[in-house]
Amino acid sequence: QVQLVESGGGLVQAGGPLRLSCAASGRALSIYNMGWFRQAAGKEREFVAAISRFGGSTYYADSVKGRFTISRDNALNTVYLQMNSLKPEDTAVYYCAAVQGAIYYGASSYDYWGQGTQVTVSA
Repeated sequence: QVQLVESGGGLVQAGGPLRLSCAASGRALSIYNMGWFRQAAGKEREFVAAISRFGGSTYYADSVKGRFTISRDNALNTVYLQMNSLKPEDTAVYYCAAVQGAIYYGASSYDYWGQGTQVTVSA
């Protein structure tokens, strides 16, 4: 079983950048397709981005295309989410997730989750 721990969240001004990291332990990260999700207060958890096992394919929600970049370094057992041009509506708890099967946009498809890291974007 893999354990996932997110880090890098915090308070940032609108328009600024922030990079989130997700460190995996217990299993090799290369086993899993990885995703980032976020959940704003009072809202359902929503898909943000995903990346295939070896980084060959990436997927993004329309709301973050052109602003966010997902990447991974399997040697370091780490997945990243580089967030640029942040907007107040990006404010949410961000979660990384792992799945051994196919990549889907639905959170219910993922097998393992981190504890989340808060990202707050001020106007």
